[in-house]
Amino acid sequence: MMLNEVLNRSGIRVSLSESEKDRLYMEMLNYFGLAGGLNVCEALESAWQDPYNREKIEEFIVAWLRRKMKKNVLDESATGII
Repeated sequence: MMLNEVLNRSGIRVSLSESEKDRLYMEMLNYFGLAGGLNVCEALESAWQDPYNREKIEEFIVAWLRRKMKKNVLDESATGII
């Protein structure tokens, strides 16, 4: 839900596998200090409702996606180098 909203709002067009989505959410939970607690999904959804936290979550997701896209481009270009 959050990811789709951020993708729609930012205009970023990317397709993520389930494992990539899981990695994104796990990194987000760690970054915001929510990992390891009970009901982490509920905590993340609650944080999403606060405008300040929503902005920070959106910034995190966009930065994560940009790093991923940049890494993919670098990986693809490096495979052609011998």
